[in-house]
Amino acid sequence: MRRHVRTLAAATTAAALLALGAITQVTTASAAAEPLSQGRPVTTSSTEFDWSTGNNAVDGDPGTRWSSAAADNQWIRVDLGSVQAIDRVVLDWEAAYASGFRIETSADGAAWSSIYSTTTGTGGDQNLDVDGSGRYLRLWVTQRATQWGVSLWELQVFGTGGGTPTDTSLLSYGKQGSASSSQNDGNCWLCSPDKAFDLDPASRWAVSPDTGWVDEGWIAVDLGAAAHVTSVVLQWDPAFATAYDIEVSDNGTTWRTVHSTTSGTGFKQTVPLDADGRHVRVHLRDRSGPYGYSLWEFQVYGTGGTPTAPPAEPTDPDFDDLDLVWSDEFNGPAGTAADGAKWTIDAGLPQNNEQQVYTPSGNGFQDGQGNFVLEARREDRDGRQYTSHRMNTSNRFHAQYGRFEARVKVPEGRGLWPAFWMMGSDFLDGRPWPYNGEIDIMEFIGQNPTQAHSTLHAPAYNGGGGYGGAYALPDGSKISDGFHTWAAEWDSEGIQFSLDGRDVFYADRDTVESTRGPWVYDHEFYLILNLAVGGDWPGPPDASTPFPSRMLVDYVRVYQ
Repeated sequence: MRRHVRTLAAATTAAALLALGAITQVTTASAAAEPLSQGRPVTTSSTEFDWSTGNNAVDGDPGTRWSSAAADNQWIRVDLGSVQAIDRVVLDWEAAYASGFRIETSADGAAWSSIYSTTTGTGGDQNLDVDGSGRYLRLWVTQRATQWGVSLWELQVFGTGGGTPTDTSLLSYGKQGSASSSQNDGNCWLCSPDKAFDLDPASRWAVSPDTGWVDEGWIAVDLGAAAHVTSVVLQWDPAFATAYDIEVSDNGTTWRTVHSTTSGTGFKQTVPLDADGRHVRVHLRDRSGPYGYSLWEFQVYGTGGTPTAPPAEPTDPDFDDLDLVWSDEFNGPAGTAADGAKWTIDAGLPQNNEQQVYTPSGNGFQDGQGNFVLEARREDRDGRQYTSHRMNTSNRFHAQYGRFEARVKVPEGRGLWPAFWMMGSDFLDGRPWPYNGEIDIMEFIGQNPTQAHSTLHAPAYNGGGGYGGAYALPDGSKISDGFHTWAAEWDSEGIQFSLDGRDVFYADRDTVESTRGPWVYDHEFYLILNLAVGGDWPGPPDASTPFPSRMLVDYVRVYQ
């Protein structure tokens, strides 16, 4: 996967829009990774001088340092704030370096695992490749190279942040599980424990409210046989536990606590473990709010057990080497409808309090000049004052991952709402929105002609709380003045949105899971084009809104 970087111009624009309250949420990938340790809390075994404290080693300033007392078995520990996947540690030693040392990680600051050790350290700048995870990282000095203590200009920790070990198997997939209770009502239908083990990020387990929500509760899984457990991943619903234990058992009756916390933060938590047992249980002790407990996913990784291999996912695309797999160039004769082999025409009344009727014909046609026209008109139909057009590729073309692109000219005018977007294909099988997932590649609000939007919608973040951003052209001109190309490059790690080849917003999977909720986009989606009139977001049109108004589409292309 290529590195996704938002341009400086886009970042500047987004910052300005954020100040105006125009952005719902903006996240970008840094062009150069910042250390996970930068500015994090530090503790040390000792400090040589008042001015050589441990925080100097993580301040990013190569001119400040930490130095210890003149003895072996000195250490410096950094708290990364949450469990992180760690793949590199950089040590910038002062002349007083360590010839022997260990690098260790811990989930709780009590039990430590060594991920690197040496007795032949050479000092200077050391760039060490490691493979580990933990909330805490500790450098433990076993032997000094000089008569003095040890001294570090910088201790830098790098990693992807919150990953899952790759050298073990997912042991819990497809297991039925058991729980203290399960919810099954209009608010959470069939929310049984097996939903936490199905690798479906849009289904969940929740405790029942029938006897009143209480602090004590549990959910457990039988791995089928004895196993060595290396990590547990919890993807919480907003009803999460602030205090819980992870326990293992050989028989499902007698339990051993292998992890405990009273400071659970919800969202996605990866807990490294070194434990043995056939059964794994999350013992829930304190709720974050007035409701019960709920988990989208409870994943157990390790070796042994009787694992069932999950369905294979498609390979991530190489965005530098793509092939065109589907397109419509709209080169038909003037007045002809969209190609029925590629598009399904939507008709009827809309949602979102929109004011138009989508007609089966008449409002969508090719103009004979290489464009498809979606035309909104002021005319009475089915008790409404406006008509317009919407079409999609459902049951014609569905895809997972790739580059999805359209060149579009959007109309300006109060209450106009053109969009190029995608819906999860399981919507067609009865899964309701937003559990199926929605990817809005482009939305445009006609009364704000200098801004466009790209947004994701899922069960935990949707509607006005969707995860996305607003952006503008570099020169601040009206987007509605001409054709522009919107695209989304989508793979298992995230979705990069762009306008005219300029990256404008990146939805990073790890960031979404750790700050908003489940990532529900690893399945097939279909494409949609529509021009809405009115609705919850733009509000109604007024006397200034031009009718007819046209959304022109030069082409739609998909590359994989």
